[in-house]
Amino acid sequence: MEYSPKRMQDLLSENKFNFKKNFGQNFIIDKNIIDNIINKCNIEKDSLVIEIGPGAGSLTTKLVEKANKVLCYEIDTTLKPILEENLKGYNNVEIVFKDFLNSNVEEDIKKYNYKKLYVIANLPYYITTPIITKLIEDKIDVDKIVVMVQKEVGDRFKANPNSKDYNSLSIFLKYYFDINKIIDVSRNVFMPKPNVDSIVLEFNKRNDKPIVNDEKIFFKLVRDSFVQKRKTLRNNLKQYNLETIEEVLKKYNMDLSVRAEQIPIEVFADIANNL
Repeated sequence: MEYSPKRMQDLLSENKFNFKKNFGQNFIIDKNIIDNIINKCNIEKDSLVIEIGPGAGSLTTKLVEKANKVLCYEIDTTLKPILEENLKGYNNVEIVFKDFLNSNVEEDIKKYNYKKLYVIANLPYYITTPIITKLIEDKIDVDKIVVMVQKEVGDRFKANPNSKDYNSLSIFLKYYFDINKIIDVSRNVFMPKPNVDSIVLEFNKRNDKPIVNDEKIFFKLVRDSFVQKRKTLRNNLKQYNLETIEEVLKKYNMDLSVRAEQIPIEVFADIANNL
């Protein structure tokens, strides 16, 4: 069924739906933004799309037209009649009313045949990192993740070295994905209107991950390097073999006086491989 902002608002009203702050619910009501996001996702017809938090189905009504199958995870069961009404007539969508973080996604997707797997979500900032981490740790072979998040959170996700937003989370995500901005999204296109603007990011699976001998050592090194962001590696990594670290840094014309925010992911990988 063709998406209509007015129709969606009428449905919410008819069902006496109450927005729940604990679920971070802000639904997109601007059709142009929805179309822009869907078009830039470049969803292939033979794909499976997992949508996390479909809300009232404003994005879902477009996803079902692009993908072969759409699997939605929605934690709020009071949205059931609204989603069923918005999606009636489509036989390529399944809605699971369950917390995505507590779901066995690997088992859930076994029944589907697909060539590419996408994850698309409009997420409250506090749950974005746990969701992406779950996909990584559960070894869900995702080709692309598209998420809409609070702008300042998105800026940290995609940050590069020598920027104030670059941190250990940036490196964790960049180890697995190439991250690019799709569009900026104004707070004015949501209902209810949040206090912040948003950004839509695209995470594409990396086929050229840095060579890391031991991921545990690598990620611990990165976390420890950023433990006090304004301090140098010499101060943050006192428990490590500083001579070995300095030898590696010399190859990149650096020394122990650098701060973690100046170091690219490949250099961290080289250091970790020599520890």
